[in-house]
Amino acid sequence: MAQSAYIKFVDGSTLSSLTLDELKEQLLHYEEQLNLTGKQLGWDYGDAGFPYTIETKPGADGSWFYLKGKNALYKYIVMGAGKEQSGDIERNYVQVVLPDDCTHGDKAKGNEFCKYLAKLWKAELHLFNGRIMYFNPRK
Repeated sequence: MAQSAYIKFVDGSTLSSLTLDELKEQLLHYEEQLNLTGKQLGWDYGDAGFPYTIETKPGADGSWFYLKGKNALYKYIVMGAGKEQSGDIERNYVQVVLPDDCTHGDKAKGNEFCKYLAKLWKAELHLFNGRIMYFNPRK
């Protein structure tokens, strides 16, 4: 069964909503930062830290895209954006899905990407295992 993690934008988050293009840009920025780190260290850290290519399917209708693994250790991670209604409040979120045939490497990288993005956006992270991490300022 596929597993999902959610990055929810709540009060105190740096963003209130996000488009798929902005999400792709953020992932490309993450990859660029890893490449710069690798350049400083003198080895190809970018391929180890972000072993995916960003792919879209024609039937996705702009609601999701997937990360395709570059080697046998990684297969797929699906990412999308959506909205949920909680009482009178509408909240936006980013959903990260691990398909049934994903590898342990995909789950580890999925957790890594989710934690990075949630910390960057000061959002609430609902992990694959059901636990919640709060990166938003709370009183």
